[in-house]
Amino acid sequence: MEWLVALITLTVLEIVLGIDNIIFISIVAGKLPPAQRPKAYRLGLGGAMVMRILLLLTIAWLARLTAPLFAVFGHAVSGRDLILIAGGLFLLAKATFEIHDKLEGEEGHKSAKVRAGFWAIIAQIMVLDMVFSLDSVITAVGMARQLWVMVTAIVVAVGVMMVAARPISEFVDQRPTVKMLALSFLLLIGFSLVAEGLGQHIPKGYIYFAMGFSVFVEMLNLRLRRKAEPVHLRQRYSG
Repeated sequence: MEWLVALITLTVLEIVLGIDNIIFISIVAGKLPPAQRPKAYRLGLGGAMVMRILLLLTIAWLARLTAPLFAVFGHAVSGRDLILIAGGLFLLAKATFEIHDKLEGEEGHKSAKVRAGFWAIIAQIMVLDMVFSLDSVITAVGMARQLWVMVTAIVVAVGVMMVAARPISEFVDQRPTVKMLALSFLLLIGFSLVAEGLGQHIPKGYIYFAMGFSVFVEMLNLRLRRKAEPVHLRQRYSG
């Protein structure tokens, strides 16, 4: 039964850590026309799943990622640290540009949509998924002995993400305040990745608590705002 415990644990871990990815997908896929978004979810997450499995198949390379490459001010920097720093900086830049476009209004939002290419969105989803999943894949290698258990956990988790990506993306895209909150989450995640790469560990529980509490407060705001809206606006949002 040891394999069953490992399978359940890894699957839950992959799904929880996939929350970051779904938030990112909801932001970048919003740049595409609505008809192209389901295809972007499938291709982006499907490619990300293949990349995760390939990472698992290169266990020796993963082990070398944690080995120090050089030291800066007494801190040993590994390949994993460089990937986390690069991914975190990308998230910080991406979230900042998105917030800028959002605050610029409809004109800036349209110009951003023109620049967005379908395959560029797919590439962003796949690359950032690799950054998000790096720690979970390394953890999976340490937790489970059977390769098929690790691969099954990844496939199940990505399947759950494919199902959840579209409704979450639509929910975020239809509500400007929720979208701004999601962008702030990206800033928080990007900062934590950079800090992790620089040797400053921030427990994931603190980050998820802050995100969960913010979502709870925003849900209360949405509920109060919905009660204050005229009836025809409520019917439009519910439809």
